[in-house]
Amino acid sequence: MKLIAGLGNPGDKYKFTRHNAGFMALDYLKYQWDFDFKFESKFNAEIAKINRNGEVLIMLKPFTFMNLSGQSLIAVMNFYKINREDILIIYDDIAMPVGKMRFRAKGSDGGHNGIKSIINVLGGNNTFDRLKIGIGPQPPIPSEVYVLQNFTDEQLSVLKTVLSDAGNAIELYLEQGLQAAQTKFN
Repeated sequence: MKLIAGLGNPGDKYKFTRHNAGFMALDYLKYQWDFDFKFESKFNAEIAKINRNGEVLIMLKPFTFMNLSGQSLIAVMNFYKINREDILIIYDDIAMPVGKMRFRAKGSDGGHNGIKSIINVLGGNNTFDRLKIGIGPQPPIPSEVYVLQNFTDEQLSVLKTVLSDAGNAIELYLEQGLQAAQTKFN
């Protein structure tokens, strides 16, 4: 069993903001793989439990708001007995330009409060797989303002291609592992 979590903020107000790239990636997967999310109050999240190529996957969209993403994640991990080695976190990366994505096995939070929350609930352990979706470059405004702005129409057009490719990238990741996905998609 694997857990794939996309990070974002709940509600229509945030739907197309840069910080919701993780939610958007899971929404693309929902249409590509034909599954539906259901809100589960015990996790404070939308989840879907699916079978993909013989592997049980828990798809997770935490509704705790970005800064507390780890709370939903750890609740699902504990309930389903999922190991840290079996999670993939999809989230926005302000340091990468729109149109890029990158798999990574470990690292710091990079100033991302959702990742900081996850590292905290994992007891400071930062070795979990990630798929970062570029949302940069950031103009000379505070990052907390920039990430909560909507994508421009031009950026959304570029992002749609990346999110569509993310489905193929995640499929390869599940079938052949992180290194194969990094080699092809980074």
